[in-house]
Amino acid sequence: MYPDVLAGLGDPVSVARQPRFRIGPADDDAARAEYRALRRTVFVDEQRIFDNDDTDGHDGDPRTVVLLARDQSGAVLGGVRLHSATDGADIGWWYGSRLVVAPAHRREGTRVGAALVRAAQAYAENAGVLRFEARVQPANERMFRRLGWQRVREVDVSGRPHVLMRHPIGRVAALVRSTKTALGSLLQGMTGVSGFVGDDGVPVPGGDTVAACDAILPSMVERDPEWAGWCSVLVNVNDLTAMGASPVGLLDALGARDASFASRVLSGLRAASRAWDVPVLGGHTQLGVPASLAVTALGRTPDPVPGGGGAPGQRVRLTADLGGSWRPGYTGAQWDSTSTRRTTELRTMQSSVAAVRPRAAKDVSMAGIAGTLGMLAEASGCGAVLDVADVPRPSNATMGDWLTCFPGFAMVTVGDREPAAGPAVSAECGELTATGGVRLRWPDGEEIPVLDTAVTGLGTVA
Repeated sequence: MYPDVLAGLGDPVSVARQPRFRIGPADDDAARAEYRALRRTVFVDEQRIFDNDDTDGHDGDPRTVVLLARDQSGAVLGGVRLHSATDGADIGWWYGSRLVVAPAHRREGTRVGAALVRAAQAYAENAGVLRFEARVQPANERMFRRLGWQRVREVDVSGRPHVLMRHPIGRVAALVRSTKTALGSLLQGMTGVSGFVGDDGVPVPGGDTVAACDAILPSMVERDPEWAGWCSVLVNVNDLTAMGASPVGLLDALGARDASFASRVLSGLRAASRAWDVPVLGGHTQLGVPASLAVTALGRTPDPVPGGGGAPGQRVRLTADLGGSWRPGYTGAQWDSTSTRRTTELRTMQSSVAAVRPRAAKDVSMAGIAGTLGMLAEASGCGAVLDVADVPRPSNATMGDWLTCFPGFAMVTVGDREPAAGPAVSAECGELTATGGVRLRWPDGEEIPVLDTAVTGLGTVA
């Protein structure tokens, strides 16, 4: 509600509480022109950083975002622009630049500059950015440090000394903490098959059987029961794929409030069972209880592929099905390519790891691509570096989303041979290292840690 309306209603307290300025995108050419005019006043006329004009190619790039701070009258108090650091496809590396505040609003009380920086941080992270930097004037370094930015090094802008600052983005680490970090302490003394630590499945002693088990989030079962049923098969078949095993059958354990709801879950499970041509051998169904779903898969292989068989210096490959789209209601979190695939395509992807027998393999699930790579590296007694620009990725998925989502079918492997995975795309995109943790390597050669410690705490393959 606008202040003049509040004043007309006789509400001076609410008027006083109205923010002195608001920040939002410049949504038309006139707003961008106001921003450029203010930049010229400050950077050309006042500070003389540029001789005649401070505009550059980023101003003409339609992907560039401009955020403006406006007071209650609509006057522009300041602005900042956000843009990709690379030409071509956006790989999740952005700069914030041309941060400007009108001279009359630079006093400490307004904090327009700091508010613009915080808004830029939030916008970039919401846009799936994983590396966000700015070249700032030395006088502004203190403000950026106060906002949590890290000094990288001194740089030059138009012949003037600046400081390269980096905003730490902890998206990968936060996902790992919420899904995997507690496993080591929780499962202490409960994992006991020699040579297989933190694997997607486990060889059953005394034969060639491999077993895998996955539970679906109860909230997902409640929200999208058919999709939950489908995914209960998908994730288990993926587990067997990573082990190099051929599926034999499934066992399900389903809890549901009534028969109608149970039938919706089972319809998705049944459809997936038919799609992969893997039978449901049996299970258990309980009605009158909160929603729950867990599925066990059985497969066969005489020589399972371990999740921890890598060594420093070996190349890492990602094989992923990039077809499809985000599952409705799960944009940025769950990619669905498998529900539109034919059985022949699904079975070709399922057998891809067994056909090339890599040194190590893991399917990508709750920890995302970067976290799963960290799990493989941890079990191998290594660290890993991921080459961001080489990661196979759908064109409509941001890098931040893609590296932290459930990608449907995706395998991280270590080995020289490229899997023949039908519709899936495969590319080398990293390597195992002697130094622990996981780092993202960018096209300029910069390596930025995203995981400093072990992912699960389950240890290394003996």
